[in-house]
Amino acid sequence: MASSMLVKVTCLAMICLVLGIPLANAVITCPDTDITLTACLSYVAYPNPPPPQPCCDAVLDVTAQARTREDRQAVCSCLKGLMIGIPGLDLTALAALPKVCGANIGYEISPGMDCSKIN
Repeated sequence: MASSMLVKVTCLAMICLVLGIPLANAVITCPDTDITLTACLSYVAYPNPPPPQPCCDAVLDVTAQARTREDRQAVCSCLKGLMIGIPGLDLTALAALPKVCGANIGYEISPGMDCSKIN
């Protein structure tokens, strides 16, 4: 009985590993970034410093997930899309958010940023 359970657990672990391989190399997507950063929407719509801690936690989380050049470029594109696609955001507050939260993203956020130049 115990050996049958061990076989099932081992098979489940192997399936998870195999299914997780593509995810390990996946580029960050805008829906993922948008969902993570929803904690910041009220702050960038109506800035009242400091930003709430869940917002800074989200900024730091997205920054930590952007490990590769492709990830950083994808996040840049997502942020640019947010700036253009959501009217009423305080773009100055959005641009300052990484610095205020202590995240070093390596570029300044602006509607005219060239995400292809992000390293």
